[in-house]
Amino acid sequence: MKHSLTQKLAAPAFLLFCVASSNAAAATVTVSGPTALALAAVVAPHSSLPAYDKRIMARLFGGDSVFLIATKARFSVTADTILCRTSNVDIAARSCELTFKVRKKTIRGREANELHATAATAGVVAEGAAGSNVASFSKLNCTIDAREIRQKAGGGAQCSLETGK
Repeated sequence: MKHSLTQKLAAPAFLLFCVASSNAAAATVTVSGPTALALAAVVAPHSSLPAYDKRIMARLFGGDSVFLIATKARFSVTADTILCRTSNVDIAARSCELTFKVRKKTIRGREANELHATAATAGVVAEGAAGSNVASFSKLNCTIDAREIRQKAGGGAQCSLETGK
């Protein structure tokens, strides 16, 4: 059987399309303002931040920006990967696995729900498979500037993260 030039080029073109589309699936997302503050706030308690920074983060997210800020008013909340799962079958099942440079932590219940929902507002899309929803992202890096948040002008929190594969 003879193959035309079009048929011979179809397979490599299809392969190239698949590679390009899989690379396009991974995207860097940047969020700022209230969404960034919320995302940093739900990750911070589980991170390796010093206790003082965790307290500042909790107070800022709780709406208390009027307090004495020591010399370190700017800090980062980071995570290597975050993977959250909920179930369509066991509707009470929800968990997130947070991976940091030196350790992993799994959270469940309300805390996992907060992280999953907050990630969704930041643009992380869950994918469904066999009765579960899975949302994952990586390279989370949130920069928090408590002094700028105190100014109540909409700034002071910015996060970048990678979604997709």
